[in-house]
Amino acid sequence: MLEDDLEDLYENAPCGYLSTLLDGTLARINSTLLAWLGYSREELVGRRRFSDLLTGGGRIYHETHFAPTLAMQGKIGGLSLELRAKDGARMPVFVTSVIKAGSDGQPQLIRTTVFDARERHAYERELLNARRAAEREDERLRQLVTKLQRSLLPAVLQAPPGLESAAYYRMASTDEVGGDFYDLFPLDDGLWGFFLGDVSGKGVGAAAVTALARYTLRAAAVYDPDPAAALHNLNTVLWQEYREDARYCTVVFGILTPTPAVGGFTAVIASGGHPEPLLLRADGSVGYQRTKGRIVGAFPTSQFTNTTLVAKPGDTLLLYSDGLTEARSASSETVDGRYGSAALLRFAAHLAPTNAVAAVAAVTDLLGSFGTGLTDDTAVMAISAPHSHF
Repeated sequence: MLEDDLEDLYENAPCGYLSTLLDGTLARINSTLLAWLGYSREELVGRRRFSDLLTGGGRIYHETHFAPTLAMQGKIGGLSLELRAKDGARMPVFVTSVIKAGSDGQPQLIRTTVFDARERHAYERELLNARRAAEREDERLRQLVTKLQRSLLPAVLQAPPGLESAAYYRMASTDEVGGDFYDLFPLDDGLWGFFLGDVSGKGVGAAAVTALARYTLRAAAVYDPDPAAALHNLNTVLWQEYREDARYCTVVFGILTPTPAVGGFTAVIASGGHPEPLLLRADGSVGYQRTKGRIVGAFPTSQFTNTTLVAKPGDTLLLYSDGLTEARSASSETVDGRYGSAALLRFAAHLAPTNAVAAVAAVTDLLGSFGTGLTDDTAVMAISAPHSHF
């Protein structure tokens, strides 16, 4: 009775069993494996080798790796192969083989266990297809984010007559829209408006606030070219629209007047809690332009003050968002690991005198040097008055 049970367990096991002679000739094969392959016992036992049941690639692998490793180690397991059924269908399997020795210690047979891997392979294919679909969706999302981000920035940065301009935007993540923005645009009577700002948060919500801020500032400048008034207008709009969501921004806004008779330009600027602009002089000196004002949209009423600066030939005005000064840096000059305004001032001192294109290029290289330390989006914009030396 026990022998019958063991025989039934062998023949109808949930896996395939086979035994071969040392040359690979099939000596025994259970009913389970015969059913998988569609052969009768008489068609295989004593007539075919184990390698004959493999696909073409499997036979090559058997001869070059499987059989030599089994001969040297006496066992080999967990190999992924493909069997070919009588009707030509491929069947993925996992194979484990051991050499059975006789009482004299000499090899007699090779015993092989075969596990059906069709369900696992189907599962792996589903995982692979799901991963590819996720990768396609991620790429589509990145493209949408990039397009949306570009729509919030000027396609081409104009320059006032006789002056130079340059800008750069660095996204900290390709998966989320950032909130930094900038613009430089003409107004009536030879005036030009410019601004650079940073909206709180990221994503679609931040993008909506960014779009509203840009268009509000441009419209306000057309109606009344006064920076403090424009920021007051923006503060009112953001407070009314987003006070429940606590959406706000920091921004520097300015009205620029080129002075072609003497070269350079005059700029009236106002700040809403934004990092102070830098003025890099033609004589090599640098300094922050002191501006005051609370963040825009966080309070129902806020006061903003205009400051006037005069840029001479060879001077460059540099505006930036706090992604630059808040970047993590390994430099010993940093404070609490952050790059900081003092380090930026020293960096600018090495640049001056310069022009808009060179200044933005230098800051772009600096941002690249932070690597993973740059955790926030960063916008940079520069306006310069040409100097005969440049």
